[in-house]
Amino acid sequence: MGRAAPRAALRKMLKNEKPGFRLSACADLLVHLNFLLFLRRLAEEARTNAFQSRSRIIKPEHIILAAKVIEHF
Repeated sequence: MGRAAPRAALRKMLKNEKPGFRLSACADLLVHLNFLLFLRRLAEEARTNAFQSRSRIIKPEHIILAAKVIEHF
């Protein structure tokens, strides 16, 4: 299994962004999980874009196109 989520840093970031919010004990883990799922989907879409353009390497333009596709969902 991979590394543990950076809980202290993530909680501090959330508190700085929204100081009035009360967070449950596992809110930071849910945010981290959501971020990881987003990254996975972005990587899959970018890989599909690279494959369609017959490229073996995922280039920045593939990632930008993938981000635009994900933005619409």
